[in-house]
Amino acid sequence: MSWFPEKRIQDSWIHKICSGILKSGPVPRHIAIIMDGNRRYAKKNSMERAEGHLQGFNKLAETLEWCLNLGIVEVTVYAFSIENFKRSKDEVDCLMELARQKFARLLEEKDMIQKHEVCVRVLGNISLLPIDIQRTVAEVVNMSKNNTKATLNVCFSYTSRDEICQSIKEIAEGVERGEILESDISEELIEKCLYTNQSCDPDLLIRTSGEVRLSDFLLWQSAFSVLSFIEVLWPDFSIWHLYAAVLHYQRNHDAVTKAKEENNETREIIQKEIDRDCVIKLSQQQSCDLCSLSNHDNNTIFCDHKCQNENIHAYSLARQKRVDNFVNNLKCRRDSFLQNLLVPQKT
Repeated sequence: MSWFPEKRIQDSWIHKICSGILKSGPVPRHIAIIMDGNRRYAKKNSMERAEGHLQGFNKLAETLEWCLNLGIVEVTVYAFSIENFKRSKDEVDCLMELARQKFARLLEEKDMIQKHEVCVRVLGNISLLPIDIQRTVAEVVNMSKNNTKATLNVCFSYTSRDEICQSIKEIAEGVERGEILESDISEELIEKCLYTNQSCDPDLLIRTSGEVRLSDFLLWQSAFSVLSFIEVLWPDFSIWHLYAAVLHYQRNHDAVTKAKEENNETREIIQKEIDRDCVIKLSQQQSCDLCSLSNHDNNTIFCDHKCQNENIHAYSLARQKRVDNFVNNLKCRRDSFLQNLLVPQKT
């Protein structure tokens, strides 16, 4: 089945009415989905696990179409956890083969991807994958990187804890290299180092199969997401389940939006206090260096009070410049990793 069906199934009148009602309220721009239940679906229907996973992919393609029709412009799916490598060799091999086929299919559907202007990103520790899949992933990402109408994030070889650990490692190395200061470390900096740094946080997170846990998926990013746990196996997921999840989001939209705004205000206050403390420490160090000058105390106190706000502003701009340069260098390294995979290998 195609990732992006060229011929849409005509919506029924009831679907049009429901869709129109939902669109009259706040529609999530970004939803994340834990597609759980493929194996149980296969067992329930007396089929091989591989067929269950294939049915799960087919449901994803269908769900992407529903999302686009509702005006949901970004979808992030949990396709393969790093923890899945612990499953039986046969099942892991099956999942890797399915990944080969489906990522290759994306390349075959280049014209369709460009037509819909979908940017496809693969988020995760790609280096853990077989090298041929790494190269295919790099081709898919490179092919669609300039598209801006919609975004599909495929979390593959991913766990949130691994993502956060990789972010912290990058920051620690940046401090060691002198690119940033220890005082530059903040929630905002960590977010900019996550795999999802090009996306806004998901407004709505859906998990199927009835399990009520996040399973190490977008733990940082879902802090202010509306959570919808649905008691249906992923291949049985229907447009009605999506409608219900969006309605659940709308009922909680105001409360979540308020909590998010309050958190952003708190973060701004904390950052200003950190910048102020750093300026005071720098001023104290300079005062110590000049303590032998006559009348220094009075002049320094006067200058501190008069110029403190200007100094804090200047320090804030310098900090932001350091952070921006560091994040840009990190992006270049990650882009270079993918670009190197595109280089033809010598035989």
